[in-house]
Order: sequence, then structure tokens, then C-alpha cells
Amino acid sequence: MTTPKIAFVGAGSTVFAKNLLGDILSFPELGGADIRLFDINQERLDVTEQVAHRVARTVGASPRVIATTDRDRALDGADFVINMIQVGGYQPATVTDFEVPKAYGLRQTIADTLGIGGIMRALRTVPVLADMSRDMERLCPDTLHLNYVNPMAMNIWGLARLTPRVKTVGLCHSVQHTAEELAKDLGIPVEEIDYLCAGINHMAFYLKFEHRGQSLYPRLMELAESGQVPEWNRVRYEMLRRLGSFVTESSEHFSEYVPYFIKRGRDDLLEKFNVPLDEYPRRCVSQIGGWEDLRTKLQNPDEPLEVTRSVEYGSLIIHSMVTGQPRVVYGNVMNSPLDGSAGKLIANLPDECSVEVPCLVDRQGIQPTRIGRIPPQLAGLMQTNINVQALTVEAIVTGNREHIFHAAMLDPHTSAELDLDQIWALTNDLLNQHGDFIPETLQAAD
Repeated sequence: MTTPKIAFVGAGSTVFAKNLLGDILSFPELGGADIRLFDINQERLDVTEQVAHRVARTVGASPRVIATTDRDRALDGADFVINMIQVGGYQPATVTDFEVPKAYGLRQTIADTLGIGGIMRALRTVPVLADMSRDMERLCPDTLHLNYVNPMAMNIWGLARLTPRVKTVGLCHSVQHTAEELAKDLGIPVEEIDYLCAGINHMAFYLKFEHRGQSLYPRLMELAESGQVPEWNRVRYEMLRRLGSFVTESSEHFSEYVPYFIKRGRDDLLEKFNVPLDEYPRRCVSQIGGWEDLRTKLQNPDEPLEVTRSVEYGSLIIHSMVTGQPRVVYGNVMNSPLDGSAGKLIANLPDECSVEVPCLVDRQGIQPTRIGRIPPQLAGLMQTNINVQALTVEAIVTGNREHIFHAAMLDPHTSAELDLDQIWALTNDLLNQHGDFIPETLQAAD
């Protein structure tokens, strides 16, 4: 593979695409790559195409770049497919996921991974990803699908059930970002820290966090006990105090994966732990504004385009598979193959679930690491989220809409704020509001 063919699906996510393009084209071995940019929004696609050419000039690369609204053209013969779509977009889907629950008294922070918002996002996303994967089976069966789309665990699990022939790895930046945050809290350069992390996406924990062979957990625990922690990280430091391990995903995310921090009648908890309700809609509005700013800068030839390497794993995987240079990245894969051909990566999590573990990558592709057993309290907490993921995936795969309600009923945060009648009514209302974004067999009853 001398000239890799790389398809960007959802390339209208211009800022994210820019970062990945900069990462990829900064490698001399990838500078001549065949880049295919695909999106259904022509205006956004045009902006990303301009970005791609400017990034290439900035880093001195000479890729072949095409932009197309024809998905088949983008996928045809692709060695790598990078997926960054958002089904339903901010308007109407994300707004619906926040505003309808709010009317029932259910408050959320991000709503894209678990909870009622995560369930709805999975219902509208997994079928689209599966349809795309069937196209990959036809047009690029040997591709590696790099999925950046949430809800990560449910997407990976659903694709494993529906289109197992396509090799897929889910990529997130929570592991490496959190390592940087903790290093900053401790005043240690992150490159001097050794860590091992495992679990499920957005609920993986550092099993080892060391500096020069010494565990840093005593120092982290001292910070947690002192209360002198960054105000945006109070939730995670509190969980460190209770569980003995630090979780990878941000406090605003994690606060809605558990029943402890957002509870009806306990707004004092929101203040104590600095829980930012409605954070994701604010973030979306900011990102939309960022896209407008980027478009304006692109139209000004005198405005320099800054290209710096991000912490995303995508370019590292592509570079390692093209050159053979071995690396370790963190990827989301199934805990064990559905055909039973190998044992579990994390021994005390279910056979059939998606896990986030370190993976060796070289010319042979993604090779996950077998972790063994993790601390039982961590496995138990993860299981509360896996229950919701399992039932949501089961609903999508079988078309049994009752499992959507079961998933919502078992969700830790939803059940902390609503009773059963409210959960059933809210779920049906959301299915009705999302309409054709939801597969026909799962849509709201008349």
C-alpha cells in the first residue's frame, strides 16, 4: 500500500476534518495520499475541500483530493474510511434529545453516549452506519473503518451484529486527553507518564498511572481528598475517592452515566460538583460559529491557516499500517469475536459488549490487548451502562421496540429522575418526535 486511499465520510465536519487532514498529510509517507471527501451538505463540503488544499500547501504535501456527494465514489476501493457523521444534526435531532426530556423533568449534560439522548442517537445512527458498511462490503471489503461517531459503544456493537465482515475500530480521544489533564494537575510532563487503561468507551479507567516506576495514584488521591481540584473535574475526582481509580471521560459526560450527581430535588449536587446542564447544545452552537469563522478565514487569502498535530489516533493508525511502524493506540472493539474464535479481552465483562483497550497497530492492522480481570467495582459500574447498550442494540437488530423502553428503564440517570410511567411516556414521545430518523419498525405507536 504505497498510496493509501482515504475516504472521509461526513467531511462537512470541517474543523475535525482539518485536524485529521493535517495529521495525515504531515507524514511524508502519506503526503501523496488519495483523499476522498464525502458529505451530503454541498456548502460544507466545499469549505472542507478548500481546507484540504490549504492544509496540503501548508505542510508541503501533494495529495489527490476529490470532494463528492456520491458516497459510492468516495468509498470505491478505499483502504481507510474515516467516519464522522451526525445523523439528524444539531437541528432537529440534538435539540429534540434535550428539549423533550426537559419537559418531563429529565436534565442532561451531553446526551450523546448513554441516557435517553444516547439511546435515541443510537437508534438513528446505527442503521445508517450499517447501511454504509454494507456499501463497504461491496466497494472496499478490505478497508479499515475508523469510526469517530457516538454513541461509540453502541455503534461498534451494532455494526458487529449487523455487518461483521467490515473491520471496524472506534476511536475516541478521552484516554489521551485525560492523561494530559492529570499530568497537568500533578505538574509532570505527560510524556514521562506510563499508563494502562481499559473498560468501555467513556467509562474506561486507568489501571496503572505511573511516573518513573512509581504509582501516581497516592498523589491523585491526596488531591481528591484535599478538594483542591479543577472545578470542572469535581465529579471524576469524587469517583476516584469512591472507586480508587480515575475514569477517562470528562466530568460533564460522566455525571449522566451514573445516578449520583443529577437527581430530582437535589440541585445542591449540581452546584457542589459543578455539573453543567445543557453543555452539549452550547458546545454545538459554538462549533457552528467556529465553522462560520473558518469559512470567513478561508475566503481571505491573507489569513494564515495554522496546522498543528492533534492527539487523534486516526493518522497514527494509517501511518503504521502503511509503513509498518508499530504503535500502541486505544481502540473500541468487541470484547470477544461474535463467532467465538477467541477469548475475552476483559475477563469480567460480558462476551458480547464493546470495550476500549490498548491495541498494537502495524502492517497487520489492529491487534487488541488481552487485559484479564479488572477491579470488580469498576466492572460492576460498567455493567450498568452495558445493560442499556445491550438492550438498545437488541432493539435495532431485532426490530423489537419494547427493548427501547427497557433500555430507558435501566438507564442509571433516567431512573434517578423519572418514574416508570414518565419513562415510558418520554420514550414514546421521543420516538414520535424523531419520526423518520428512527427505523420504521421502531417508530412510535399510533
